[in-house]
Amino acid sequence: MNVQIEAGWKKALESEFNKPYFLHIVHFLKTEKNIGKIIYPPGSLIFNAFEMSPFEKTKLILLGQDPYHGPGQAHGLSFSVPDGIRPPPSLLNIFKELNTDIGLAIPGTGNLRAWATQGVLLLNAYLTVEAKKPMSHSQIGWGEFTDTVIQKLSYVKQNLVFLLWGKFAQEKQVLIDETKHLVLKAAHPSPYSADKGFFGCRHFSKSNEYLMKNRIDPIDWKL
Repeated sequence: MNVQIEAGWKKALESEFNKPYFLHIVHFLKTEKNIGKIIYPPGSLIFNAFEMSPFEKTKLILLGQDPYHGPGQAHGLSFSVPDGIRPPPSLLNIFKELNTDIGLAIPGTGNLRAWATQGVLLLNAYLTVEAKKPMSHSQIGWGEFTDTVIQKLSYVKQNLVFLLWGKFAQEKQVLIDETKHLVLKAAHPSPYSADKGFFGCRHFSKSNEYLMKNRIDPIDWKL
């Protein structure tokens, strides 16, 4: 199957695209759209995280769960919303921690594209969702695909940073070789849990300290 994805990722993941689970994803999405279901993000943005952060450039992985399920919110980058869309509560809490950690003012946009283009892979575990139905595509095969993404990054590359926020993300820790990479864990930035260990985690400064220690350009977190 000829999947439209950034060339480096296409080479790294080419063995996945003809596997039965991936063909099932494609068939499922086509069928749902044909019967009038609204699916986010738009088809052209499903692999946006990979386009924005090419395989060779990726140095930090920020793992989300599934796309936002409201109109205009999802654009293929975890936690991010397009310009002009009000940042959801979890994203606002991320900005609050950024402010506390490194002193950045709360930005006027929730679009995290500027992070992605520096090599921050804003990866959702499930890459699509039905409108108004969170986690509706969690069982169609995306988990197997994104687990492979994490394993491939861990195996091929060195000195990556993985930010695992919340129980769901932390379950992916077993896929990562911690002798080669830095894993930082905290509570999820959701309003329900941010005060249980997300606020004060200082993951933004810790990530950059690790990258610089390994002679890798740090992330400019300013949007």
